[in-house]
Parts: sequence; C-alpha cells; structure tokens
Amino acid sequence: MARLIPLSDITAQHSDVLGNDYYDPTGQTAYGMNGEKIGTVRGALAEAETGKIRSLIVDVGGWFSSKDVVVPVGMAQFQGEEVHFTNLTKDQVGDMREYRMGEDYDTDAQYSDERVLRSAHKDYEADESQYAARTGYRDNDALYQTPDKLKLLEERLVVNKDRFVAGSVEVGKRVETHQENVNVDLGREEVVIERHAVTDAQPVEGAVLGADSQTMHVDLEAERANVTKQAFVTEEVTVGKREVTDAQTVTETVGREVLEVNKSGDVRLDSDGQAMSDRNDTRKG
Repeated sequence: MARLIPLSDITAQHSDVLGNDYYDPTGQTAYGMNGEKIGTVRGALAEAETGKIRSLIVDVGGWFSSKDVVVPVGMAQFQGEEVHFTNLTKDQVGDMREYRMGEDYDTDAQYSDERVLRSAHKDYEADESQYAARTGYRDNDALYQTPDKLKLLEERLVVNKDRFVAGSVEVGKRVETHQENVNVDLGREEVVIERHAVTDAQPVEGAVLGADSQTMHVDLEAERANVTKQAFVTEEVTVGKREVTDAQTVTETVGREVLEVNKSGDVRLDSDGQAMSDRNDTRKG
C-alpha cells in the first residue's frame, strides 16, 4: 500500500514547483451524514510517490470533544468552502482510530479504518483478499477516487495606485523693464520788449550821447521735468493645488485555465464534459 504523508510536507518541500495553484482543503468546514456539522478539515494526506491526495484529516469535535480521524477522499463532496461526507456516521467515527498530527499513518491504521468504512456502505465494499494483496490504490476504488472537482483558474488585472512627485512649480518675481514715454507741458518765460514812440519829445539838459551807457538785466525762468518712480500694486497672485483625474489605459497579458479533456478508448462525454465510463483519476488543484 502506498505510503501517505501530510500534504503540508509536500508543499513545503516543493513550493518552487507547485506555486500557489495546488488544491488544499485545509480549514474548510466538515459535515457528516444528514448535513450535520462535525468540525473542520485540518489537512490532507497524499501519496509520497505521486502527490495525489488520498485522505483528509478531519477534526470531528462536533461529535466528539477532541478527536481527529483520517477519512478517505472518495467519501468527500466539495461544495464551495465546505466538505460533505454524506456516508459518514457518528458510529463509524467512534470506531475509527484517532489520528495525531505529525504521526505516521501506517498500513495497519489504514486497513483498520477502511474496514470500518467499507462495511457500512456497499459502494465501498471490496474483496479483502485482493485488497490486502495490492501495493497501491486502484483507480476504480470508490473510497479513494479523487472527487470530480477541478478548479479552473484565471488571471485578472488588479490595478493599484500610488502617489509620486510628478513635478514641481516655483513661483517668484523678477523685474522686467521697458521704455515708456510721458508727455509733460513745461512752462518757460520769454522776454517781452515793447517800444513806444514819444510824440512830444522833451530835451534832456546836459545829456551827451554815449556818455551814460545803461544796461537792463532780466532773468528768464523755465520749467523742467523732474522724473521719479513709485511702485504700485497692480496684481495679486495666490498659489494653491487642486486634484485632477486623467484616464489612462493599462495593457497587460493575462492567462486563464481552460478545461482540456483527453479521450482514450470508448469514452462518451455528457454535455458538461464528464466521462460516462472509466474516468481517469484526476488530482485536485
């Protein structure tokens, strides 16, 4: 019989190969017969050689105060984040061996639990003489058939935004000059000389021409432009910020997983692509 090891050991040792796309039911809520909640799935056991999930480690605290049991994966039906064991009863769980996390689930323990489960349901019956002689799991053994559930993944773009300094603005002042002409009216004085003819001329006693030379001095005033400069407020500037939004299209290549069905021999498929005879054992994830 194939050796079973915790799925967590396989994922820890081969995370570089598996990535994050493998199926791990750990943490899902577990239900027994008639939809009765029995606990949670604490992990899974897989074949060391192939990595196929063969059994689930189930905490059955809903039925027993503290007990973990190993239930073959063929008894499980997966619905969303729930695992339903529709053929598992409280009496069966009571007769099964208690599993302790980290211990080796050896052949004797597997046979002991299987006898309890096979005797309770006709779908799991097997010829024990042939069963004990085999060295691995038969693909047609209902107790260990991987449930017909395959998750198809697709990539979707997730766009996050962060803020960065796209630019800066400095606002200051500088002096700009230009020539400006101003018209100014300036006044000035002119000399005015008026001459009047004397009609009744009188003689000047003792006057000798050229003997008494007289000169008149007249100052003439004028205005001149005195230019000064004075600053005036002509404009006020306020600097602030506002939020604007630009539409941008981001292009990236994404992939998705599509279902691929390979037929071999006389296999007929229904409308959902499910094989109607001899299904291949498909590993989840």
